Amino acid sequence: MNKPVEIKFTVNPPETAGDPLVFQRLLKEETVAVPDYLKSVPPKFGDEDLDASRYTSRDFHRLEARRLWTRTWQFAVREEEIPKPGDHVLYDIVDKSVIVMRGDDGVIRGFYNSCLHRGRALRTQNGCAGQLKCPFHGFTWDLRGRFKSKPCEWDFQHVDNDKMELPQVRCESWAGFVFVNFDMDAQPLIDFLGVVPDHFRNYAMERSCSIAHVQRRLACNWKVGQEAFFEAMHTKATHPGIMTFTADVDSQYDVFDDHIARAITPMGVPSANLSGVDQATAMRDMLILSGRMSSTDGDGHVLPEGMTARQYVGELNRELFSAISGQDLSQATLAELEDAILYSVFPNFQVWSGYFGNIVYRFIPDGDDHEHCLFDVYVLGRYQPGTDCPPAAPLRRLGDDESFDQAPEIGALGDVFEEDMRNLPHMMKGMKASKSGKLKLASYQESRIRHHHLTLDKYLGIGGAK
Repeated sequence: MNKPVEIKFTVNPPETAGDPLVFQRLLKEETVAVPDYLKSVPPKFGDEDLDASRYTSRDFHRLEARRLWTRTWQFAVREEEIPKPGDHVLYDIVDKSVIVMRGDDGVIRGFYNSCLHRGRALRTQNGCAGQLKCPFHGFTWDLRGRFKSKPCEWDFQHVDNDKMELPQVRCESWAGFVFVNFDMDAQPLIDFLGVVPDHFRNYAMERSCSIAHVQRRLACNWKVGQEAFFEAMHTKATHPGIMTFTADVDSQYDVFDDHIARAITPMGVPSANLSGVDQATAMRDMLILSGRMSSTDGDGHVLPEGMTARQYVGELNRELFSAISGQDLSQATLAELEDAILYSVFPNFQVWSGYFGNIVYRFIPDGDDHEHCLFDVYVLGRYQPGTDCPPAAPLRRLGDDESFDQAPEIGALGDVFEEDMRNLPHMMKGMKASKSGKLKLASYQESRIRHHHLTLDKYLGIGGAK
């Protein structure tokens, strides 16, 4: 992988750095119509401290198991990961397990992964099956969950076969994402997603497909993991190499309802924490390090006179993304072609918007272990109109001793993720060592963290973050 030449810049005094209106000013420079959904929807929260026990307490983790994961929509699998009848993926959350399976009628259902005889898990791994047969005694169901047979019929005269269908969870889809919900009375997924379907309407998400999927186990609570992606203020200390093209402390943060929030970090704009960055350097580093651009050959491009890095890379992306997707992107904004526009869907799903290279994050607890979680990264591409969805990228599971930079399918993102990962175990250690047991949040730049805990409290039925 190419690396930028190390350049020393003058660091601005902290009190001068940061302006949440930068993105809105960049939108005024666009040469095409700007969608209304890019306008600012600023959060309005208090400034109270958070209890560290929300991350470090096993009791809090178990409260989430009872009151959160049993009642909310959770992203389980991409549709293209289970394209054929019998294809299935296990979705495990704390002590619950669901078989998300495509039936022989094409319908995707979510079955409780438990035999109705003596409770043995019906499936132990992802795969494809012609039926659901318990390995213990042979009780069998078809791909739609209808009961087929059991051994020793004479000894189960008391069991009504017509009442032996496999119980199901709610299972609904949006844009190829399959969500499950254990609450049969929950609001429809499309309502739960709020503004997201409308904000993504121009991006041909119906033709999206998984082109990379990497998973790794992390030594931290699931909330610690996902909150590393809730703000860009950490860039200066954690990701200094991307500051030449990332307007970190100039990010815009928006909150739409209990479940949906957003961060927009302008790209092709040097950090306000730096001075003396020329546009050619910003362009080169952006192409090499951003992980989402049309080219990674930063030294193979020359910035035309009078053109900014933001304009140049945006036009490169416009050309390439149009060719890949078969979509006319002449009216796409530079913001939608290159900026980090990241939506969070409560409780643990995050997706970048834009026309191509949508990055998806999911953090789920590792069973009853509140100090470990599983981190999934997807990258979504597009396929041409009139063609079939290509096979999903195979899942790469990294070992505990492997790093994201060992996953070439996510390119430069792996290096950036590794910089984040180094903080996470030490977050847990520091929280447990804290004398006060309290965490302080920035009023604006960490508003998405506070928003998440406010909504979490509503599900848990407790007081807490304000």
